[in-house]
Amino acid sequence: MKTFPSSFPHVVVVGAGFGGLRAARRLAGLPVRVTVIDRNNYHLFQPLLYQVASAGLSAGDIAFPVRSALRRQRNAGFLLAEVQQVDLTNRRLLTSAGEVEYDFLILAVGGQTHFFGQESLARHAFGLKTLADADGIRNHVLSLFERASHESDPQRRAAMLTFVVAGGGPSGVETAGALAELIRLGLSRDFPNLDVSGSRVVLLEAADHLLPAMPPDLQAAAEKVLRAKGVEVRLGARVDAYDGQVIELANGEKLPARTLIWAAGIRAVELVQNLPVEHGTGGRVRVLPTLQLPGFPEVFVIGDAALLEDERGKPLPMVAPVAMQQADTAVENLGRLLRGQPLQPFHYRDPGMLATIGRNQAVAQIGRLHLRGFIAWLMWVVVHVFQLIGIRNRLVVMINWVWDYFLYERALRLIQSPPSTSRLSGQEAPQAR
Repeated sequence: MKTFPSSFPHVVVVGAGFGGLRAARRLAGLPVRVTVIDRNNYHLFQPLLYQVASAGLSAGDIAFPVRSALRRQRNAGFLLAEVQQVDLTNRRLLTSAGEVEYDFLILAVGGQTHFFGQESLARHAFGLKTLADADGIRNHVLSLFERASHESDPQRRAAMLTFVVAGGGPSGVETAGALAELIRLGLSRDFPNLDVSGSRVVLLEAADHLLPAMPPDLQAAAEKVLRAKGVEVRLGARVDAYDGQVIELANGEKLPARTLIWAAGIRAVELVQNLPVEHGTGGRVRVLPTLQLPGFPEVFVIGDAALLEDERGKPLPMVAPVAMQQADTAVENLGRLLRGQPLQPFHYRDPGMLATIGRNQAVAQIGRLHLRGFIAWLMWVVVHVFQLIGIRNRLVVMINWVWDYFLYERALRLIQSPPSTSRLSGQEAPQAR
């Protein structure tokens, strides 16, 4: 059993994502007691959620128990609970497991799907932020193929086999590419009596280009590869509404589809949106350059919940590298507070951007270096495997990818929790997230 000197300051880390877990581990070298709180007992590698949704990996391959991650850290413990309120004045958290007092607080609560206030989308579209989202999409897609295989009405069958992804960022591009390959290389063989050539994967992007954070040559390369894989790329296409059966675009066009995967927005979770401080775009909390909450120097906010601009005045992106680097700075500044030293401002070091577009294809920007094709894809594979937690997860993911690469076989085409009939017909919404 772990024991900590009660005289040590109590540091609470809310969230076991990239930033939270990184911060907790870095706190191992400080004379503090650490409690990590999360509503899930695992760390989730969100960049590979789309692979679970497209039957490439299982949920257990990209998740790792928090307690196992902290097992060897003598000053850290874990509490499975949901934080319901932050009482900044009294330095306490109200959680589903009771009150938790803190001396220092690191909020690394991440983000959630942003539907921009469109209730019909929140009710009927699939987000892709949690394991439940990814499992739900896989079950839904596979169930639609099962139902389409004995559907006699050609219009209803066409709607069942139309899969729409909204959002041309890395998540949308990767999801659309993976779905197209699942259909072309896997499901086409599973359903020999179903003409899958009539199936469609449609990628909708409101802007006039994909991957907005990448240079124009890589944007064009990504679009070209997606089209070659059979994805219908629609630029300048903004979704206005979706009732589970028909997608309505801003130009008045209507697109019958039983599936809409929403990868077009992310915002801060309600917990930080309810804090009595200044907020910015997407409900993010505006923090000091030291990552502290204005007026509350004992509270640090990092990752998707924090709003901080770079040297050009642009908000830092809501991506894992930002969260992990901010975790390092927050812990360093916390240590400086304990030692009575001046704090350091956060400076983001951009490691570049990667986006895969299925087997053999990816685009990468590393500084001034622009890569595409197999080399970029190989780099993407190495980076993602290296960042996974746990040797088992790394081995299993590599084996699955090698198996799929050489045998064109998605091994996890399982319907583990069949959607209801009404959901498949577009009359029932996914669970709120």
